[in-house]
Amino acid sequence: MAWIALILTVLPLQADDPAAGRPEQAAAQQEAEFLGDVRQVTFGLPRAGEGYFSPDGETIVFQAYPVGYPFYQIYVQPLDERVPFRISPGRGRTTCAYFTPDGDRILFASAHTNPDVEQIEAEARQLAAEGGRRRYQWDFDPHMDIYVVNADGTGMKQLTDAPGYDAEGSYSPDGSQIVFTSTRDGDPDLYIMNADGSNVRQLTDVDGYDGGPFFSPDGNWVIFRSDRQQEHMLQIFAISTDGKTEVQLTDDLNTVNWAPYFHPSGKYIVWTRADYSRGPRFANFDLYTMDIESDEKTFRGGKTQRITFHEKADVLPVFSPDGSKLMWTSSRTEDGSSQLWIADWLRD
Repeated sequence: MAWIALILTVLPLQADDPAAGRPEQAAAQQEAEFLGDVRQVTFGLPRAGEGYFSPDGETIVFQAYPVGYPFYQIYVQPLDERVPFRISPGRGRTTCAYFTPDGDRILFASAHTNPDVEQIEAEARQLAAEGGRRRYQWDFDPHMDIYVVNADGTGMKQLTDAPGYDAEGSYSPDGSQIVFTSTRDGDPDLYIMNADGSNVRQLTDVDGYDGGPFFSPDGNWVIFRSDRQQEHMLQIFAISTDGKTEVQLTDDLNTVNWAPYFHPSGKYIVWTRADYSRGPRFANFDLYTMDIESDEKTFRGGKTQRITFHEKADVLPVFSPDGSKLMWTSSRTEDGSSQLWIADWLRD
């Protein structure tokens, strides 16, 4: 999703951070309260991240840079194997894959229909050949639409076709609805549609970026990130699926907060946070949890706890369907590339 390239820049921890200046062993000891058997699960691709579990927890879907190609494509991989299989078209930008609740199909966004795809690819390749790297900017490609494919990559069907960027989609627990981000009204807002792409309705309508939405396990709420208060300074929000009630869960413009995701119990969320009070150079992204109390009409955030303490970025966390595993994107690899990591989740 948006922001993935920005946060995976290798940055030092702040001097006043409890993990600052400590070796990896100390970080591992701090993480051991919540994480067991921490291990890397993607290999062989230059960069991989934003992974999600199949409903049975045995397969993952994720986005990764193919060898020799400058934009993310979508891959599936059994957890007990190291060989990924591409299911996206192979051209243009893709992002934000997600399994249907029955596990038979996969949702993702793709801009392979962009008529300028060859020029965009050529520019990206030239920049890479020159050893350069442009300043990070998420591309709200106006040709980005949402598609669904069979789990083996066949039978691709387009679900959105409105002008503008449509992406960052995920399913409701019963599979009947999809929540997603769209710029169809000129500003990135949240929308909900039926699983077949029909009956699109707008959920948020506030200036600024609203994105990365996920339904709560009971289907009553959507959690998301927004920079409506200050550009780029993302905060976490929740909104009822009828759009009538909205709650802000983080409110600190010295920090960037994003990628919230529910534990299947619905009792807490995990998300990514970094302290930007001294600027991005001294910021490092780590994972946190926040206790949640909610019913059909109310939603409240509670106690927060820090989960990761590594000197490298840890972002985009997700729980397995049974809540026993945590998977996230990290640059704590030996070569410094961003890859998917997984651990046993030790909190009830």
